[in-house]
Amino acid sequence: MIVVTGATGNIGRPLTRALAEAGRQVTAVSRRAAVVPEGVRHVAADLAEPAGLQPALAGAQALFLLLSGDLHAAGAGPADLIAQAAAGGVRRVVLLSTQGVATRPFGATRIAMRAVEDALRASGLEWAVLRPGGFASNALWWADSVRTRQVVAAPFGDVGVPIVDPADIAEVAAACLLDDRHTGGVYELTGPEVITPRGQAQAIAAALGSPVRFHELTREEAAAAMARTMPEELAADTLDILGSPSPAELRVSPDVQRVLGRAPRPFADWAARNVAAFR
Repeated sequence: MIVVTGATGNIGRPLTRALAEAGRQVTAVSRRAAVVPEGVRHVAADLAEPAGLQPALAGAQALFLLLSGDLHAAGAGPADLIAQAAAGGVRRVVLLSTQGVATRPFGATRIAMRAVEDALRASGLEWAVLRPGGFASNALWWADSVRTRQVVAAPFGDVGVPIVDPADIAEVAAACLLDDRHTGGVYELTGPEVITPRGQAQAIAAALGSPVRFHELTREEAAAAMARTMPEELAADTLDILGSPSPAELRVSPDVQRVLGRAPRPFADWAARNVAAFR
């Protein structure tokens, strides 16, 4: 049995579906009750309280660990989740980390995630680590403004990075959970090309078949908007990457191709599949 945390999100949902369609027993974990594919067991748990995961781990052989905001929650001990998984008989853990562990290792978020990676390596378990860059699904931040005003508002309109489709992350995660060849792998996951916010707006417009205007925000305007949904430090880190990506953050990684045997999906593909969110 495979446990998927973050099972209702942009990565966990397609991963849960893919594992179920592959005939695997799956336990989907999320904070709240959720609709899951037929045959999938659901457990509500808050990863900020590691003991809450224990019922989900009963009988599990593998775990997909997505920490998200739980990394910095009060009283959280994310490395304890790995120890708990090992004590419960889990044999393999696939950890969703972040590209920034390698490219910007000194921020609090990356230091905390590096500690989780280190705990996993020292656990004695089979493991793989996924380090994605920016997500294509972050464009959903613009869904309301596109629906109501046909506008994408973002900073650094002509500065791009090779953002990755969460569906590709999910497929790589499934491969790592199911295939022994990926044990000990550290995979940097990006899209196939550098794309700017202005270019994303054009791709959304093409998917809609109607114009979408791009409005460039100042860094200060963007920081104020982001602070409503994320810690101030994380917002500042994100803006640093978006405004001045390093050569490593501009690099198109070969790892999606290496694992899946195909090129990563472009942003236009993500926009076409998710166009309903912008209508």
